[in-house]
Amino acid sequence: MPHRCLNCGGDFIHISGISYNPRLVEAGQLHSRMWRYVDSFGLPDRLSEISLGEGSTPLVWSNVDGKKVGFKLEYTNPTGSFKDRGTSILVSLLKYKGVGNVVEDSSGNAGASLAAYAALAGIKVRIYVPEYASGPKQSQIQAYGAEIIRVKGPRSAAAEAVALEAAKGSIYASHAYLPFGIPGYATIVYELLETIGGPPGVVITPVGQGNLLIGLILGCQALIKIGLLQKMPKIIGVQSRECAPLWAAFYYGANGYMLIHEGNTIAEGIRIKYPIHGDYILNLMKSINGEFLIVSEEDIVVGINQLAKIGLYVEPTSAVVWKAIEILPDDYQEPIVAIITGSGLKSNQTNIIQAEFT
Repeated sequence: MPHRCLNCGGDFIHISGISYNPRLVEAGQLHSRMWRYVDSFGLPDRLSEISLGEGSTPLVWSNVDGKKVGFKLEYTNPTGSFKDRGTSILVSLLKYKGVGNVVEDSSGNAGASLAAYAALAGIKVRIYVPEYASGPKQSQIQAYGAEIIRVKGPRSAAAEAVALEAAKGSIYASHAYLPFGIPGYATIVYELLETIGGPPGVVITPVGQGNLLIGLILGCQALIKIGLLQKMPKIIGVQSRECAPLWAAFYYGANGYMLIHEGNTIAEGIRIKYPIHGDYILNLMKSINGEFLIVSEEDIVVGINQLAKIGLYVEPTSAVVWKAIEILPDDYQEPIVAIITGSGLKSNQTNIIQAEFT
């Protein structure tokens, strides 16, 4: 099972087409939460779902600077992040294909998710993580029985290490390269439509590799195609100022690449210098009039604390949405939805939380 085309070396992102069948919900067809949308996943008929009960996450409403905001709590997924939506589909396909051993690289959430679902499926996993990855995430990966390989240096070093493994013949179950999980991320949009009773006006999400962003957009386009949405919501992707390649390239084109660096950021989940599907994402965002925003490390710390004050304990990556909400123009259509991608229980935050008050 290759992670990229054997002929041209390209990625498989263009096979991530999504269809949506609303009759699944109307007929009350029962699958494990997210899997009630199975007809939109493009999977073989005889495939069995590998599920831990992902999906159907809460939408919690609050008032932020006079704006009505719904926080989609993806951290309530089984392993504490949105990654479970994609991993459930990917591991189901791996099991169907008879795969028994895989490798992956991750800053934490994707690795923990793959380790959990692979454990359920009886698949052995080896995860390459940057040495700086948070302790709780590393412990979580190991708890599921996966082997963990710590790589010194930036996030990209872990990706380079696993690429060498893949070149030797190991099956690379990449959450970034492989597009099979994207229909799972699209189910967030379907749930929003059902929960709100109508379309969101704005959707704000953290962006690293960008597969979540792709899923949100393709999910909206599928709903537009069948008439359940009349127009695309305003989609806003947020990156850390310390590592903001998509923001730089989106607004500054080729000159933007001079602004790209992989600085230290507490938002480790979006510390991706060169997103694999970068060009595809840029074109997709331009086609829907989307936006990218960047936030400072100080903004992220404030976001962690402000979200905690409304009862949401989030990891730093998720907290990037707070500043984006604050600076959102008043004339943007409500309701506003912010995707909370990961739990604060997965990161070491004592010093971060105290930083705002010292």
